[in-house]
Amino acid sequence: MPENNNDLSFGTQARANVIWILTDQLRGQAFGYRGDPNVRTPNIDNLAREGMCFNSAVAGAPWCCPFRGSLLTGLYPHQNGVTKTPSPLDPTIPIITGPFKAAGYHTSWIGKWHLDGSNNREHYVPSERRGNFDYWMGYENNNNQNEVYIYGTDGEKPQRLLGYETDSLTDLFLEQIRKHIKTTASKDGYQPFFSVLSVQPPHSPYVPPTTPGFDYYHNPEKMQLRPNVPPVDWVKHEALLDYAGYYGMIENIDYNVGRIRMALKELDIDRDTYIIFFSDHGDCLGSHAQWEKSSPWEEAIKIPFIISMVGGPYNIKTGESTAVLNHVDIAPTTLGLCGIETPQGMVGHDYSNLCILPKRQEYKEHSKNSEPDSAYLQQIPRKFHRHSVNRPWRGVLMRDGWKYVCMPGNDWLLFDTFSDPYELANLCFDNVFNKKREECHARLSKWITDTGDEFAMPQL
Repeated sequence: MPENNNDLSFGTQARANVIWILTDQLRGQAFGYRGDPNVRTPNIDNLAREGMCFNSAVAGAPWCCPFRGSLLTGLYPHQNGVTKTPSPLDPTIPIITGPFKAAGYHTSWIGKWHLDGSNNREHYVPSERRGNFDYWMGYENNNNQNEVYIYGTDGEKPQRLLGYETDSLTDLFLEQIRKHIKTTASKDGYQPFFSVLSVQPPHSPYVPPTTPGFDYYHNPEKMQLRPNVPPVDWVKHEALLDYAGYYGMIENIDYNVGRIRMALKELDIDRDTYIIFFSDHGDCLGSHAQWEKSSPWEEAIKIPFIISMVGGPYNIKTGESTAVLNHVDIAPTTLGLCGIETPQGMVGHDYSNLCILPKRQEYKEHSKNSEPDSAYLQQIPRKFHRHSVNRPWRGVLMRDGWKYVCMPGNDWLLFDTFSDPYELANLCFDNVFNKKREECHARLSKWITDTGDEFAMPQL
């Protein structure tokens, strides 16, 4: 391992491990710690208590492939070419594995990939298109959580997972970490690792597991819909059914988060390992009579984002941040936690300073003034999914909670999401708020120019 000049005071080694737990279509509001009455998430709630919660984190491109391309490259979708689902990521574009491997890390990816340009469950991702991870066992895409086939490092012939997806992938994930610790152990510790667990749930279809001994059942009639689900019979009926399955799937995710937390303690690497829990986008689930993603509503763009360390704040701050962390910021922030500089090609911001304890500030100094004042939001191509916006749009979420969204050549939305979290009062065409609209319009125009995007902004 290359010489490391940054002593970060971790348990058994100089540099921390990092785990990404990446879920699919899990909105940022759907947790006990966020006050959702429909769900019990004690393990994720404990992650939140023991770490830093970015409650204003967003999926700046709330669609599977565009988010994942930005996640790995630290570039916006129009910069890396992954602008829609499906869409392949050019394997020549540098991604987060490069700087981790250069720093001596072992890298692994387990689960859903969805960056090789296909929605077909039988699509095979060739080894040269798997992000250069040292260990890769996964699949391109699949929308049946009870019938999942994976392949990769341990065998190129697709093998069916025996149980529900989240449970089985977590089994493999923990087995791989245990094996890595054992095979790289030495008197100096073990090789640090960056490991990703990527699961499809709670993506539709909203079917929770029926594992013996576990009860993930929810009665649809007892679910509490968000206030912005219109009181229209067909909307309410469909939303209640979907809520029941969705929240059962989330509780299964929470159970497996607990398994990961316990395994880190058993391996005695809990004080060496950051857990970063997040999702690729949210799900409207009937809010504003829309479903799933690709919309600028809070339920679609807001994602959970927690940086935590099991058992206590040994090397991490705890609390909540209002920083508008975006998809392009995740790779730089992850690298920053490990003392690895952001590669020049990545355009995102490193927020790791918000998580690092004062004793480590001499190693990582950031000015709060350098943090982005807003997050750039995009839906680049026109999309025709059911109960979704069928127009391209661009938007900006300001750190003060104001959100402004345009369709080509036309204003569309203006919300104060801090005072109106359910987005019930569209202020875009109210003269009282013209100044705020002009401010957001100017900031959005600057984002478009600065990132090299193309979009027909409206004239005010």
